Amino acid sequence: MYEPERAVIEILKRNKIDVVSTLPCEKISALLRFVARDRAFCHVGLNREENGVGISAGVYLAGGKPLMLIQSTGLGTLINAVMSLSVAYGLPLPIIASWRGVYEENIEAQIPFGRSLPKLLDALELKYTIIEDASQIGLVETVIQDAFETERPHIALISPRAWGTDNAIEDDTAVQHQKTLRKLVYERELKKPEMSRYDAIRIMTEYLNEEAVIANIGVPSKELYAAKDRDLNFYMLGSLGQASPIGFGVSLKRKRETIVLDGDGSLLMSNILPIVAEKNPENLSVVCLDNGTWGSTGDQPAPYMDMELMAISAGIENTMRVDTEEELRSALEQLYEEAGPRFLHVVVKPGNATVENIPLRASQIKRRFVKAMLHHHTQ
Repeated sequence: MYEPERAVIEILKRNKIDVVSTLPCEKISALLRFVARDRAFCHVGLNREENGVGISAGVYLAGGKPLMLIQSTGLGTLINAVMSLSVAYGLPLPIIASWRGVYEENIEAQIPFGRSLPKLLDALELKYTIIEDASQIGLVETVIQDAFETERPHIALISPRAWGTDNAIEDDTAVQHQKTLRKLVYERELKKPEMSRYDAIRIMTEYLNEEAVIANIGVPSKELYAAKDRDLNFYMLGSLGQASPIGFGVSLKRKRETIVLDGDGSLLMSNILPIVAEKNPENLSVVCLDNGTWGSTGDQPAPYMDMELMAISAGIENTMRVDTEEELRSALEQLYEEAGPRFLHVVVKPGNATVENIPLRASQIKRRFVKAMLHHHTQ
Protein backbone atom coordinates (compact mmCIF):
# COMPACT_ATOMS: atom_id res chain seq x y z
CA MET A 1 0.00 0.00 0.00
CA TYR A 2 1.16 3.53 -0.82
CA GLU A 3 3.88 2.17 -3.10
CA PRO A 4 4.10 5.33 -5.30
CA GLU A 5 4.39 7.51 -2.21
CA ARG A 6 7.08 5.30 -0.68
CA ALA A 7 8.94 5.30 -4.00
CA VAL A 8 8.99 9.12 -4.01
CA ILE A 9 10.32 9.19 -0.45
CA GLU A 10 13.15 6.85 -1.42
CA ILE A 11 13.95 9.00 -4.47
CA LEU A 12 14.17 12.10 -2.26
CA LYS A 13 16.51 10.33 0.16
CA ARG A 14 18.66 8.87 -2.61
CA ASN A 15 19.13 12.36 -4.02
CA LYS A 16 19.92 13.82 -0.57
CA ILE A 17 16.97 16.22 -0.48
CA ASP A 18 17.11 17.70 3.02
CA VAL A 19 14.55 20.53 3.23
CA VAL A 20 11.01 19.99 1.90
CA SER A 21 8.58 22.92 1.85
CA THR A 22 4.93 21.96 1.46
CA LEU A 23 1.39 23.21 1.07
CA PRO A 24 -1.37 20.61 1.17
CA CYS A 25 -3.46 18.95 -1.51
CA GLU A 26 -5.89 16.17 -0.72
CA LYS A 27 -4.57 14.13 -3.65
CA ILE A 28 -1.11 13.87 -2.07
CA SER A 29 -2.10 13.77 1.58
CA ALA A 30 -0.36 10.43 2.16
CA LEU A 31 2.89 11.65 0.59
CA LEU A 32 2.74 14.83 2.67
CA ARG A 33 2.39 12.83 5.87
CA PHE A 34 5.27 10.55 4.95
CA VAL A 35 7.46 13.61 4.43
CA ALA A 36 6.38 15.23 7.70
CA ARG A 37 7.06 12.03 9.67
CA ASP A 38 10.47 11.22 8.18
CA ARG A 39 13.40 12.62 10.14
CA ALA A 40 15.55 12.53 7.01
CA PHE A 41 13.89 15.81 6.02
CA CYS A 42 13.51 19.22 7.56
CA HIS A 43 9.83 19.76 6.82
CA VAL A 44 8.61 23.35 6.47
CA GLY A 45 4.85 23.83 6.32
CA LEU A 46 4.16 26.92 4.23
CA ASN A 47 1.46 29.56 4.29
CA ARG A 48 2.26 30.89 0.79
CA GLU A 49 3.89 29.13 -2.13
CA GLU A 50 6.15 32.13 -2.84
CA ASN A 51 7.74 31.68 0.58
CA GLY A 52 8.75 28.18 -0.44
CA VAL A 53 10.67 29.63 -3.38
CA GLY A 54 12.56 31.99 -1.06
CA ILE A 55 13.20 29.34 1.58
CA SER A 56 14.46 26.92 -1.08
CA ALA A 57 16.76 29.60 -2.48
CA GLY A 58 18.26 30.20 0.96
CA VAL A 59 18.70 26.49 1.61
CA TYR A 60 20.58 26.03 -1.66
CA LEU A 61 22.72 29.13 -1.16
CA ALA A 62 23.78 27.67 2.20
CA GLY A 63 24.72 24.30 0.71
CA GLY A 64 21.46 22.34 1.08
CA LYS A 65 19.18 20.52 -1.34
CA PRO A 66 15.59 21.83 -1.26
CA LEU A 67 12.38 20.59 -2.84
CA MET A 68 8.81 21.89 -2.88
CA LEU A 69 5.69 19.72 -2.65
CA ILE A 70 2.51 21.61 -3.55
CA GLN A 71 -0.76 21.63 -5.46
CA SER A 72 -0.49 22.81 -9.06
CA THR A 73 -2.69 25.83 -8.37
CA GLY A 74 0.16 27.17 -6.26
CA LEU A 75 2.27 27.46 -9.39
CA GLY A 76 0.03 30.35 -10.35
CA THR A 77 0.96 32.31 -7.23
CA LEU A 78 4.71 31.69 -7.24
CA ILE A 79 5.50 32.49 -10.88
CA ASN A 80 7.10 35.89 -10.25
CA ALA A 81 9.23 34.55 -7.40
CA VAL A 82 10.42 31.64 -9.55
CA MET A 83 11.23 33.82 -12.52
CA SER A 84 12.90 36.70 -10.65
CA LEU A 85 14.72 34.56 -8.07
CA SER A 86 15.18 30.92 -9.11
CA VAL A 87 15.57 31.59 -12.83
CA ALA A 88 17.34 34.94 -12.60
CA TYR A 89 20.01 33.70 -10.16
CA GLY A 90 20.27 30.17 -11.55
CA LEU A 91 19.01 28.33 -8.46
CA PRO A 92 17.90 24.68 -8.58
CA LEU A 93 14.29 24.15 -7.54
CA PRO A 94 12.62 20.78 -8.02
CA ILE A 95 8.86 21.07 -7.51
CA ILE A 96 6.48 18.13 -7.15
CA ALA A 97 3.04 19.46 -8.03
CA SER A 98 -0.22 17.58 -7.69
CA TRP A 99 -1.78 18.37 -11.09
CA ARG A 100 -5.38 19.38 -10.54
CA GLY A 101 -8.11 20.10 -13.08
CA VAL A 102 -7.24 17.41 -15.63
CA TYR A 103 -8.21 14.01 -14.19
CA GLU A 104 -11.61 13.25 -12.66
CA GLU A 105 -11.69 16.75 -11.20
CA ASN A 106 -14.82 17.47 -9.16
CA ILE A 107 -13.95 21.08 -8.31
CA GLU A 108 -14.93 23.24 -11.26
CA ALA A 109 -12.64 26.12 -10.28
CA GLN A 110 -9.58 23.88 -10.66
CA ILE A 111 -10.20 23.16 -14.33
CA PRO A 112 -9.36 26.41 -16.21
CA PHE A 113 -5.89 26.85 -14.72
CA GLY A 114 -5.10 23.14 -14.63
CA ARG A 115 -5.86 22.63 -18.32
CA SER A 116 -3.87 25.73 -19.33
CA LEU A 117 -0.88 25.02 -17.09
CA PRO A 118 1.39 23.27 -19.64
CA LYS A 119 0.93 26.14 -22.12
CA LEU A 120 1.74 28.66 -19.39
CA LEU A 121 4.91 26.81 -18.40
CA ASP A 122 5.91 26.56 -22.07
CA ALA A 123 5.44 30.31 -22.48
CA LEU A 124 7.70 30.96 -19.48
CA GLU A 125 10.23 28.38 -20.70
CA LEU A 126 9.98 26.56 -17.37
CA LYS A 127 10.98 22.91 -17.57
CA TYR A 128 8.30 20.41 -16.56
CA THR A 129 7.67 16.67 -16.74
CA ILE A 130 4.18 15.15 -16.82
CA ILE A 131 3.67 11.95 -14.81
CA GLU A 132 0.41 10.29 -15.79
CA ASP A 133 0.35 7.21 -13.58
CA ALA A 134 2.25 5.18 -11.01
CA SER A 135 4.37 3.42 -13.65
CA GLN A 136 6.07 6.77 -14.38
CA ILE A 137 6.75 7.80 -10.79
CA GLY A 138 10.47 7.14 -11.27
CA LEU A 139 10.59 10.29 -13.42
CA VAL A 140 10.60 12.26 -10.16
CA GLU A 141 14.27 11.32 -9.91
CA THR A 142 14.92 12.76 -13.38
CA VAL A 143 13.20 15.99 -12.35
CA ILE A 144 15.34 16.35 -9.22
CA GLN A 145 18.61 15.50 -10.92
CA ASP A 146 17.97 17.84 -13.83
CA ALA A 147 17.08 20.73 -11.51
CA PHE A 148 20.41 20.49 -9.69
CA GLU A 149 22.56 19.64 -12.70
CA THR A 150 21.23 22.56 -14.76
CA GLU A 151 20.57 24.97 -11.85
CA ARG A 152 16.98 25.71 -12.81
CA PRO A 153 13.44 24.99 -11.67
CA HIS A 154 11.98 21.70 -12.89
CA ILE A 155 8.37 20.82 -12.15
CA ALA A 156 6.85 17.36 -11.92
CA LEU A 157 3.16 17.59 -12.81
CA ILE A 158 1.73 14.42 -11.28
CA SER A 159 -1.79 13.32 -12.15
CA PRO A 160 -3.96 12.16 -9.25
CA ARG A 161 -4.19 8.89 -11.19
CA ALA A 162 -0.64 8.13 -10.04
CA TRP A 163 -1.70 7.85 -6.41
CA GLY A 164 -4.80 5.70 -6.84
CA THR A 165 -8.23 6.46 -5.42
CA ASP A 166 -7.55 6.11 -1.69
CA ASN A 167 -4.93 8.58 -0.57
CA ALA A 168 -6.02 8.75 3.06
CA ILE A 169 -3.61 7.80 5.81
CA GLU A 170 -3.98 7.69 9.54
CA ASP A 171 -3.08 11.08 10.95
CA ASP A 172 -0.90 10.97 14.04
CA THR A 173 0.87 14.25 13.28
CA ALA A 174 -2.01 16.67 13.67
CA VAL A 175 -1.22 19.59 15.91
CA GLN A 176 -3.83 20.39 18.53
CA HIS A 177 -4.29 23.99 19.56
CA GLN A 178 -2.97 24.12 23.09
CA LYS A 179 -5.14 25.77 25.70
CA THR A 180 -2.58 27.99 27.31
CA LEU A 181 -3.01 31.28 29.07
CA ARG A 182 -1.33 34.16 27.30
CA LYS A 183 -1.36 37.64 28.70
CA LEU A 184 0.09 40.45 26.64
CA VAL A 185 0.56 43.97 27.85
CA TYR A 186 2.01 46.09 25.07
CA GLU A 187 2.64 49.76 25.54
CA ARG A 188 4.73 51.76 23.14
CA GLU A 189 5.37 55.44 22.80
CA LEU A 190 5.53 56.23 19.11
CA LYS A 191 8.35 58.62 18.36
CA LYS A 192 9.13 60.60 15.26
CA PRO A 193 11.87 58.74 13.34
CA GLU A 194 15.27 60.40 13.26
CA MET A 195 17.30 58.14 10.96
CA SER A 196 17.03 57.51 7.27
CA ARG A 197 17.15 53.89 6.14
CA TYR A 198 20.63 54.51 4.73
CA ASP A 199 21.72 55.91 8.13
CA ALA A 200 20.49 52.74 9.82
CA ILE A 201 22.14 50.45 7.26
CA ARG A 202 25.49 52.24 7.56
CA ILE A 203 25.36 51.91 11.33
CA MET A 204 24.57 48.20 11.11
CA THR A 205 27.49 47.54 8.77
CA GLU A 206 29.84 48.74 11.52
CA TYR A 207 28.79 45.73 13.60
CA LEU A 208 29.05 43.07 10.90
CA ASN A 209 31.63 40.34 11.28
CA GLU A 210 31.00 36.86 9.85
CA GLU A 211 27.23 37.13 9.47
CA ALA A 212 25.43 36.27 6.25
CA VAL A 213 23.27 39.24 5.25
CA ILE A 214 20.22 39.09 2.98
CA ALA A 215 19.18 42.53 1.71
CA ASN A 216 15.69 43.38 0.52
CA ILE A 217 14.86 44.14 -3.10
CA GLY A 218 15.67 47.47 -4.73
CA VAL A 219 17.15 50.49 -2.98
CA PRO A 220 17.87 48.74 0.37
CA SER A 221 20.23 46.36 -1.47
CA LYS A 222 21.86 49.29 -3.26
CA GLU A 223 22.26 51.15 0.01
CA LEU A 224 23.90 48.13 1.64
CA TYR A 225 26.25 47.77 -1.32
CA ALA A 226 27.21 51.45 -1.06
CA ALA A 227 27.67 51.23 2.72
CA LYS A 228 29.75 48.04 2.83
CA ASP A 229 30.00 45.52 0.06
CA ARG A 230 31.06 42.05 1.17
CA ASP A 231 30.90 38.55 -0.31
CA LEU A 232 28.56 37.46 2.48
CA ASN A 233 25.94 39.98 1.33
CA PHE A 234 23.18 38.56 -0.85
CA TYR A 235 21.58 41.38 -2.81
CA MET A 236 18.03 40.83 -4.05
CA LEU A 237 17.24 42.20 -7.49
CA GLY A 238 13.62 41.05 -7.60
CA SER A 239 11.07 38.90 -5.73
CA LEU A 240 9.52 41.39 -3.33
CA GLY A 241 8.58 39.66 -0.08
CA GLN A 242 11.27 36.99 -0.24
CA ALA A 243 14.11 38.54 1.80
CA SER A 244 13.11 36.94 5.10
CA PRO A 245 12.21 33.58 3.51
CA ILE A 246 15.68 33.48 1.91
CA GLY A 247 17.37 34.35 5.19
CA PHE A 248 15.24 31.77 6.98
CA GLY A 249 16.31 29.13 4.47
CA VAL A 250 19.98 30.02 5.00
CA SER A 251 19.56 29.75 8.77
CA LEU A 252 18.09 26.26 8.45
CA LYS A 253 21.29 24.94 6.85
CA ARG A 254 24.08 26.86 8.62
CA LYS A 255 24.92 27.72 12.21
CA ARG A 256 26.38 31.00 10.98
CA GLU A 257 24.44 34.02 12.21
CA THR A 258 22.14 35.29 9.47
CA ILE A 259 20.73 38.81 9.30
CA VAL A 260 17.88 39.89 7.04
CA LEU A 261 17.46 43.56 6.15
CA ASP A 262 13.77 43.54 5.32
CA GLY A 263 11.07 46.19 4.99
CA ASP A 264 7.60 46.70 6.40
CA GLY A 265 5.88 46.26 3.03
CA SER A 266 7.92 43.18 2.18
CA LEU A 267 7.17 41.51 5.51
CA LEU A 268 3.47 42.27 5.18
CA MET A 269 3.52 40.55 1.77
CA SER A 270 5.33 37.40 2.87
CA ASN A 271 3.74 36.78 6.29
CA ILE A 272 6.70 34.48 6.97
CA LEU A 273 7.10 35.26 10.67
CA PRO A 274 4.73 32.54 12.01
CA ILE A 275 6.78 29.94 10.12
CA VAL A 276 10.01 31.38 11.48
CA ALA A 277 8.59 31.23 15.00
CA GLU A 278 7.51 27.62 14.54
CA LYS A 279 10.92 26.39 13.35
CA ASN A 280 12.68 28.69 15.86
CA PRO A 281 16.14 29.10 14.25
CA GLU A 282 18.52 30.39 16.92
CA ASN A 283 20.84 32.07 14.41
CA LEU A 284 18.34 34.28 12.54
CA SER A 285 17.82 38.01 13.06
CA VAL A 286 15.15 39.82 11.03
CA VAL A 287 15.68 43.59 10.91
CA CYS A 288 12.58 45.42 9.72
CA LEU A 289 13.58 48.81 8.31
CA ASP A 290 10.16 50.41 8.62
CA ASN A 291 9.71 53.62 6.65
CA GLY A 292 5.95 53.26 6.28
CA THR A 293 6.15 53.39 2.48
CA TRP A 294 6.91 51.39 -0.61
CA GLY A 295 10.34 52.99 -0.64
CA SER A 296 11.83 51.62 -3.87
CA THR A 297 8.85 52.54 -6.03
CA GLY A 298 8.21 56.17 -5.16
CA ASP A 299 7.45 56.24 -1.43
CA GLN A 300 3.76 55.53 -1.80
CA PRO A 301 2.23 54.92 1.67
CA ALA A 302 2.20 51.27 2.71
CA PRO A 303 -0.58 49.73 4.85
CA TYR A 304 0.13 50.54 8.49
CA MET A 305 1.00 47.80 10.92
CA ASP A 306 2.90 47.89 14.20
CA MET A 307 5.62 45.57 12.95
CA GLU A 308 6.99 44.63 16.36
CA LEU A 309 3.51 43.74 17.56
CA MET A 310 3.04 41.66 14.39
CA ALA A 311 6.23 39.75 15.22
CA ILE A 312 5.08 39.19 18.80
CA SER A 313 1.69 37.92 17.63
CA ALA A 314 3.45 35.55 15.23
CA GLY A 315 5.28 33.98 18.17
CA ILE A 316 8.68 35.70 18.00
CA GLU A 317 9.75 36.09 21.62
CA ASN A 318 12.90 38.18 21.20
CA THR A 319 11.75 41.53 19.78
CA MET A 320 12.89 45.12 20.11
CA ARG A 321 11.91 48.48 18.62
CA VAL A 322 14.36 51.33 18.07
CA ASP A 323 13.78 54.89 16.88
CA THR A 324 17.15 56.58 17.34
CA GLU A 325 20.80 55.96 16.50
CA GLU A 326 21.60 55.52 20.17
CA GLU A 327 18.89 52.89 20.56
CA LEU A 328 20.00 51.10 17.38
CA ARG A 329 23.62 50.92 18.51
CA SER A 330 22.55 49.63 21.91
CA ALA A 331 20.37 46.95 20.28
CA LEU A 332 23.18 45.84 17.97
CA GLU A 333 25.68 45.63 20.81
CA GLN A 334 23.42 43.23 22.70
CA LEU A 335 21.91 41.48 19.66
CA TYR A 336 23.48 38.08 20.38
CA GLU A 337 22.93 38.04 24.13
CA GLU A 338 19.79 35.98 23.51
CA ALA A 339 19.21 33.25 20.98
CA GLY A 340 17.09 33.89 17.93
CA PRO A 341 14.93 34.19 16.15
CA ARG A 342 15.24 37.91 16.83
CA PHE A 343 13.12 40.71 15.42
CA LEU A 344 14.52 44.22 15.40
CA HIS A 345 12.00 46.89 14.42
CA VAL A 346 13.92 49.93 13.20
CA VAL A 347 11.69 52.93 12.48
CA VAL A 348 13.20 55.19 9.82
CA LYS A 349 12.20 58.21 7.75
CA PRO A 350 10.85 57.74 4.21
CA GLY A 351 13.23 58.45 1.36
CA ASN A 352 16.05 56.81 -0.53
CA ALA A 353 19.73 57.64 -0.59
CA THR A 354 21.27 58.63 -3.91
CA VAL A 355 23.38 55.56 -4.58
CA GLU A 356 24.52 53.78 -7.72
CA ASN A 357 23.12 50.54 -9.06
CA ILE A 358 24.87 47.36 -7.93
CA PRO A 359 27.44 46.51 -10.66
CA LEU A 360 26.95 42.76 -10.23
CA ARG A 361 24.81 40.35 -12.18
CA ALA A 362 22.55 37.93 -10.34
CA SER A 363 24.82 34.99 -11.18
CA GLN A 364 27.84 36.84 -9.74
CA ILE A 365 25.98 37.66 -6.52
CA LYS A 366 25.04 33.99 -6.17
CA ARG A 367 28.46 32.55 -6.89
CA ARG A 368 30.40 34.75 -4.52
CA PHE A 369 27.85 34.34 -1.73
CA VAL A 370 27.89 30.54 -2.03
CA LYS A 371 31.70 30.53 -2.08
CA ALA A 372 31.84 32.75 1.00
CA MET A 373 29.33 30.58 2.85
CA LEU A 374 31.37 27.47 2.13
CA HIS A 375 34.85 28.87 2.81
CA HIS A 376 34.57 31.35 5.64
CA HIS A 377 35.67 29.70 8.86
CA THR A 378 32.47 30.44 10.77
CA GLN A 379 29.88 27.95 9.59
